[in-house]
Amino acid sequence: MKAIQITEFGGPDVMQLVELETPTPGAGQELINVSAIGINYADTHQTENSYLFPQKLPLIPGVEVVGTNASGVRVLALVEGGGYAQHVATHSAMMIPVLDGVTDEQALCMLVQGSTAWHILKTFGHVQPGETVVVHAAAGGVGTIAIQLAKMWGAKVIAVASSEDKRALATSLGADVVVDANIENLGEAIRAANGGKRVNLVLEMVGGKTFDDSLEILAPFGRLVVYGMASRVAPSIIQPASLMGGSKTITGFWLQHCFGKKELMNDVIEQLFALVVEGKLKPVIGGTYPMSQAAVAHKAMRSRETTGKITLNPKE
Repeated sequence: MKAIQITEFGGPDVMQLVELETPTPGAGQELINVSAIGINYADTHQTENSYLFPQKLPLIPGVEVVGTNASGVRVLALVEGGGYAQHVATHSAMMIPVLDGVTDEQALCMLVQGSTAWHILKTFGHVQPGETVVVHAAAGGVGTIAIQLAKMWGAKVIAVASSEDKRALATSLGADVVVDANIENLGEAIRAANGGKRVNLVLEMVGGKTFDDSLEILAPFGRLVVYGMASRVAPSIIQPASLMGGSKTITGFWLQHCFGKKELMNDVIEQLFALVVEGKLKPVIGGTYPMSQAAVAHKAMRSRETTGKITLNPKE
C-alpha cells in the first residue's frame, strides 16, 4: 500500500510517499480500506516532534480516516497514528458508522474539529444563551463549526480572522461581528465589537499576544478555553491573583482525553452527523489534496492559507 512516512523530524518536507506492507489487524481490530484522510493542525506538530507527547520514528502521521471496514460499512475511524495511508488497522470501538447524507469529507470535519468545537463551547465553556463568545481562527476547522454551534445555542459570536475572505466566510456562517486578527490592539477591537463590554467566553488556539489580549477582556465569571498554540509563541506568565481579581477562568482542552469514552466522542459525533443531515450544520471543506502532496497541504495550513477542513485523497 501507499503511505506517507517520515524517518527524521522536521518541517513538511520530511514527509515522503512510500510503499509499505498492508497492516495486519490485531485482537479487536479491523482493517479499513481508506477513502479519505483528515489533516489536523496537530499533524504539523507530529512531523517536527513538538506535539504534547513524544513521537517515535519511523512515523506515519494522521489520526483520522473514513473508509469501509471488513463488513463493508462506511465508517469514520480514529487511529493510533498511521492515518496517512491507503489501509489502516484500528479497534472496532474507535469506528463510528457514517450516516447516509454525510459525505466522507463532512464526516472528517466531525472527528477532531466538530467534537472539539462541541466540547470547548459546551463541556468546558459552559456557553449560555445571550452570552458573547469570541472565536479566534474563525475560518479554521474548529472555528467554522464553533460559530454555527454557538449561534445554535443562543450566543452572540465575535469572529476573529486574518483576511477579508476569511471574515466574509465567518459572517456567512452566522457570526454577528468580525474582527481583523492582525489589528494592533486586538483586545480593544474585540471590546469595541461588543459595544465596549467585556466578553463571556473566548475560544483560543493562537497563543502569544492573542492569548494575553483575550484574557484581559474577559468579563467577571468569563472563561478562556485554550485548545492549541498555532503561533508556537507562548503567552505571558499568568499571576493567579489576576484571575482571582477578575473572577476569570482559564481551561485547557485536549481531545485526547475524550478518546475511548462513548459519551464524549461517539455520542457527540452522532449528534453532529444528525445536524449535518438536517441541514442545520454546514461543514466547510477547504480543499482536498492528493496524498502524495501531503507536504504541500501542511505548508498551506501552517501559513494560514486554508479554511475549514482540509483532507487527503489516498488514491492519488
